Amino acid sequence: MRSVHLKITGKVQGVFFRASAQKQALELHLTGWVRNSGDFVEAVVSGSGTDVAFFIEWAHIGPERARVQQVEVTEMPYQ
Repeated sequence: MRSVHLKITGKVQGVFFRASAQKQALELHLTGWVRNSGDFVEAVVSGSGTDVAFFIEWAHIGPERARVQQVEVTEMPYQ
């Protein structure tokens, strides 16, 4: 099991990034949260290592209208 904090920068506001991230996390059976924070989106997700890795891959792309520039991943103690 794995927990990570993500800081996602780029064109991630006003493109349904949060809603899309929530949908993706639910499909992967992950728990956590996602929110807008200034000019970036941040999220904490927890679940199986494989599913968390898949979510991180998805975060590098995001929803159709997003233009992700960078995803900073910080490992956390499992929650």
